[in-house]
This record gives sequence, C-alpha cells and structure tokens, in this order.
Amino acid sequence: MSNSNGSARDVPNRLFAAFDAGDVEAVDLLVSADLLDHNPPPGSASAVEGMKMMVVAMHDAFTNAHHDVVYQAVTDDGWVVSQWRITGTHTGPWFGVPPTGKDVSIYGIDLARVVDGRIVEIRHVEELLQLQMQLTG
Repeated sequence: MSNSNGSARDVPNRLFAAFDAGDVEAVDLLVSADLLDHNPPPGSASAVEGMKMMVVAMHDAFTNAHHDVVYQAVTDDGWVVSQWRITGTHTGPWFGVPPTGKDVSIYGIDLARVVDGRIVEIRHVEELLQLQMQLTG
C-alpha cells in the first residue's frame, strides 16, 4: 500500500467535491472497481454503481450542495476518518419527497480505506432521519 497521509486525505475530499458537483465520472477515478461498501444503497448492482447513483440523486435533489469537513484524521494504514456537514437547497425530488425549496443541513461520518489513491473500502453514516425531518417537518 502506498500512501502518504496527505494523499490519502485528498481522496475522500475529492469524492465529497464530486458529490457536490454531481461528477459521476470522478467516482471511477477515486474508488476501486471492487469497492467494498459496508452499507450501499438498496438495489444497487455494485458498490461503485450505488455510489454513482447517490452522486446523481444528491445532485438532482439539492442545489448548492456543499460538504464541509469538520474533522479528519488519517491512520498509518490508510484509513481516513472524516466527519462532514453537507448543506444544500432541496429543489428536486429526493426518494419520493417532492422539492420543498427548504435549506437543509446534516452531518455524516465516513471511514474510508485508501490504497494507491483509491478508496477500496468504506463505512459511512449519514443523518438521513434528520434530513427526512427537515424536508417533511
């Protein structure tokens, strides 16, 4: 495994930026083709396809989406721990919820193992209930 702490940290940060921009093509550059996602979206054909599906869903549902990294650390063996906050405006459908025009803000945590400049394994938790409450409450 070849990583410096700086380069390992850059990979998830670039993936956050890809989510913000709706850049599906960046997923192929930033994650391994055999990515192990411990909680992929239901019904996705593969972890990579699930991630691409979520990039499109987020981009289509939220304008001005922006990730801010609140905390980040890198372990010696290539795991990058990131706590982040995403903000945006709900202007498109989001898994059955029609556009509300509401500004939203949620937090999440990603544990991503980076090998040779790509994420090969990921665990992630997002405040999806908080998001649902902001959209429908």
